[in-house]
Amino acid sequence: MNSDLSHYRKSYEKHELLESNVPENPMELFKKWFHEVDDFFAGETNAMTVSTIGLDGYPKSRVVLLKKYTYEGFIFYTNYDSEKGKAIEANPNVCLSFFWQDAERQIIIKGQAEKIAENLSDGYFESRPRGSQLGALVSKQSQVVESREVLEEQLIRLESDYEGKEIPRPKNWGGYIIKPIEMEFWQGRPNRLHDRIRYRLQVDYNWLINRLSP
Repeated sequence: MNSDLSHYRKSYEKHELLESNVPENPMELFKKWFHEVDDFFAGETNAMTVSTIGLDGYPKSRVVLLKKYTYEGFIFYTNYDSEKGKAIEANPNVCLSFFWQDAERQIIIKGQAEKIAENLSDGYFESRPRGSQLGALVSKQSQVVESREVLEEQLIRLESDYEGKEIPRPKNWGGYIIKPIEMEFWQGRPNRLHDRIRYRLQVDYNWLINRLSP
């Protein structure tokens, strides 16, 4: 197989990102960009890529959904016994990335992952649809499963077991918060001279802002 993609070309011309227009705190810029993309473009704005270093020493990336962000960091939920959960337990240094193609923007975030408080995970789990709650009970995430039918049979069994009952949050399922130490904002520009503004957290908890060459 030999597929030559060198003819794929696109000129980025929608926006600009200048030092004179960025706030001191990167979370303010994240909020601005997120709402601009959410208001004017289609798709799951909160879809993000989480990259970890696996127990086998290889990096691995997968798309998850951001469920909350604050000045402290970014929160998503998963199975703690999953491949990503085990990777985070061994090495909490992770990378998040958002790519909003229609806006010609991406954000790359380096940070450290921590489990959130159990009561916060309880509260979010209770807000999920019952089907999603039962799915969390059924799935032994990242483990080999014999067939799709096995999963569906387990789901039917649990639907019967919990009919009319509250569904408890599995103790191995909950949230992580990624606390950023570096955030890079990338805005596509013509002639591949893209704007790249990087924020780095300093020891005094202020942010150092630099422009990076594209």
